[in-house]
Amino acid sequence: MNKKLLSMAVAAAMVAPTAAMADAVLYGKLHMSIDWASVEGADTSGVKPKKFNGWGVNGGAGIPGEGRANRIGVKGSEDLGNGMKAIYQVEFGVKMTEESTTGNAASGSNDSITMRNSFVGLTGDWGTFVVGRNDTPYKTSTGKLDLFADTMADNNGTVGFDDVRADNAIAYVSPSLSGFQLAAAVHAGGASTVGYGENLNSDSLAEAYSIAGIYSNGPFYASLAYEALGNELYMDTVESLNKLIDDDYTKWRLGLGLMDWNGFTLTGIYEEQSNLPAGQLTPATDNEKLKIWQVQAGYSFGNSMVKAMYGSGNRDGRITVGAPKDIKDTVEGDYYTWALAFDHNLSKRTKAYVLYTQVNDDAPDSNWDGFSVGMIHNF
Repeated sequence: MNKKLLSMAVAAAMVAPTAAMADAVLYGKLHMSIDWASVEGADTSGVKPKKFNGWGVNGGAGIPGEGRANRIGVKGSEDLGNGMKAIYQVEFGVKMTEESTTGNAASGSNDSITMRNSFVGLTGDWGTFVVGRNDTPYKTSTGKLDLFADTMADNNGTVGFDDVRADNAIAYVSPSLSGFQLAAAVHAGGASTVGYGENLNSDSLAEAYSIAGIYSNGPFYASLAYEALGNELYMDTVESLNKLIDDDYTKWRLGLGLMDWNGFTLTGIYEEQSNLPAGQLTPATDNEKLKIWQVQAGYSFGNSMVKAMYGSGNRDGRITVGAPKDIKDTVEGDYYTWALAFDHNLSKRTKAYVLYTQVNDDAPDSNWDGFSVGMIHNF
């Protein structure tokens, strides 16, 4: 082979992988925070109260609330012609520190890297169809309404909204029609996101299902969603054999928002959960129903935003696991939570924030308040 042909061959070999990955996008979110929290509760004997006061990074050292959801992923598409594309995404959750005492890769933890939304599918004028591990339509229906997402004041860790990322999901999202959009998904058995995971009888293609209707037009946003999680998803092998859990866990959610209207944002979410399995809440409870709601407000000026939230929950149930003797009885009534925060955008992709949040609850180890300062970089 002459030198000219050899040079052309080498150049082609170097260009080919680049061309094949032309539509692949590397992306991610890095979020670090310095946190302080005070948690009131009771010791295991129920004789005397205890109180945790301490500092942590990214929610570590027993600090309550949701994690910081650091992630890195690759996504892309291939044009198949006739307006159709094949799409894919592989996303990993990464722990930057020893969050919640579970460790990270540097410390040898075996759960420091987890799978987030990862799927393959097709998209076109008819909508989008994907199969894989994915957020349910119920979860995504109000995702943009939480101004405190992935912080200490995240509405999952304070108010108690229940969002699911289903391991074995088959989902469809319709195209937008004058701002209206429908989404639906089924959750196959043998998964571990919900309840105890695999068991002898969890073998249906639709052990759970989730549907949502969304309207998004300019600053106006509204959503209505329903989700049913089959009882088989909450039984391990022993419970499955003995059919210890009879009812499906169901929930419905309404979301409303006025998004960035002359700098103002106002959101509200209401949710009802029914037939909650034991262990779904902390502390573990048998709940017939949980009613929760939250409102949030924010005002943007320049590169900054001030924001606040207030929420409440009303539960009807009995503590069954891990509770001291003197409080192992019916837990009914309201609990409350609120937060204040200030965000400042250092650039289009980097944001710093400071926040304070509080949860007032009589349940054990559930009355707490905290302070957090953090920075988020998206790439």
